[in-house]
Amino acid sequence: MVKLASARDFRTYGPGLSRNRYEYINAGLYLFATVILCSGFAAQFSHEPRSGLVLLLIALALIVVVNLHDILAHFAGIDFRLALMSFDLQLFFVEFAVPVVQIIGTLLLFLGLLFILIQEEKGYGYVKLEKHAVNMLVAGPVLWVVGSIHNSCQIYERADGHVQILQQFVYIPFLMGSLSFMLGAVLNYRQRSRVIHHGIYLLGGTWIWLGIFGSLMFFIGGLTNLIKVFKMQQMNGTMRLEKLRGGAQERLISAREGRVPLILDHHHHHQPIINRPEDTKVDISLPTPYKDVLIGQTTSS
Repeated sequence: MVKLASARDFRTYGPGLSRNRYEYINAGLYLFATVILCSGFAAQFSHEPRSGLVLLLIALALIVVVNLHDILAHFAGIDFRLALMSFDLQLFFVEFAVPVVQIIGTLLLFLGLLFILIQEEKGYGYVKLEKHAVNMLVAGPVLWVVGSIHNSCQIYERADGHVQILQQFVYIPFLMGSLSFMLGAVLNYRQRSRVIHHGIYLLGGTWIWLGIFGSLMFFIGGLTNLIKVFKMQQMNGTMRLEKLRGGAQERLISAREGRVPLILDHHHHHQPIINRPEDTKVDISLPTPYKDVLIGQTTSS
């Protein structure tokens, strides 16, 4: 779900202090979103379950913001050179595809809950809206599972073992939470398809309990991600990180180093031209040796 604190070597999308601040904000915002998500599911057992739906919508909106920030940060990490993804497939399928899939799944879940909230507010006259809402509640967690599987399939070749352990402590809770959400949505779909329900009653107890468990898994994953960010900031420069494959790392480095001559040429281009005096050529006649003079006189005579 959160990809910013990556084990990649190219995660330099800004000055050191601002980059560290953004990573802490990103990890903290996701952790805060999981707390609101769990509170929203727990509020379904209260006398005002609609307030729980509002909390769920807020939490999902924050998760979308976090994943959007991840995508922008990864694009900035490679200087928005999208052609590098053709050299390193893992860069495309893990670093960029995972946040995109997570965003689509979160938006589907957001729209499903929004349709249920609209129906609860305006009455039970939108049967088609109910069907779309229940289908979206299933499709969203399915995409979460797909993104979590992609997220956990990252292959390491150069990264330290400590970094890999930190990464796995984040991926496993996310995968378990996504599976819990998907299982709850599928069971809720099967249960609600047997009996006609409307509005807030489309969300059964099984969906709520498994949603609470999934939210707790997301909270654990977000907490370990925050610890991972802290560890990686403390060990910055001492740990061995993963590099781009297929020559993408070399191309990125050469492209970054290639900017320096352009700046120098630009500097020389605006430098005033100083007219230098041309070198004056002076012909100096060397004296003729005395022996050559005698030989010349003998020949002429």
